[in-house]
Amino acid sequence: MPQDKSQEQGSFSSFAAVKAAYGRNAGIYDLVFGAALDRGRRAALQAMDCGLSRRVLEIGVGTGLSLPSYSPQARVVGIDVSPEMLVKARERAERLNLRQVEVLAVMDGQRLAFRDGSFEAVVAMYVLSVTPEPRRLLREMRRVCAPGGEVFIINRFSSAKKLGRLVERIASPLSSAIGFRTTLSPEVLDELDGMTLAERRDIPGFTGTKMLRYVKPG
Repeated sequence: MPQDKSQEQGSFSSFAAVKAAYGRNAGIYDLVFGAALDRGRRAALQAMDCGLSRRVLEIGVGTGLSLPSYSPQARVVGIDVSPEMLVKARERAERLNLRQVEVLAVMDGQRLAFRDGSFEAVVAMYVLSVTPEPRRLLREMRRVCAPGGEVFIINRFSSAKKLGRLVERIASPLSSAIGFRTTLSPEVLDELDGMTLAERRDIPGFTGTKMLRYVKPG
């Protein structure tokens, strides 16, 4: 278990706080974070071959920036805590006639309303740094992933260097305003124990951002 709980909690203490932060940012999200986080999104979709014909759960789908990149044969379920963000996602799916989008729903990724093993791929892009309980989210991802399926994570983790950690702590009070915590221990990934880490890739851009692909025994 992590020794420093504050490094996981950051400034997010509730579902409501996250929902409010992204409700405020829905109108400018694509402009502010679209291009900045595009490399990570592309890395995850490339690693899963854009979903192929699999049933995919994307947690934190936001405004649906990733949706056009999924295979037309995929069946994509996207969830997010923000109704405002999902309005944008639905508009995108309708405008682009994205038949691969099965449903877009308001849901807390920490408490998924799906049965065990419901999805062949489960994706969380830049979500661990947002959710109040990242360990609970990871347990839920593992639970709904089918045997033989894959879990994909794109996220920035805390620096191993002293100077990097100092900068992160100085920036931490801004977490609520910018919509994500600046510190997150990689030890949270212990919750995927029992799954095989099949791929680990550094993502250019934000230092410490990784693409991780786990396979569930099947």
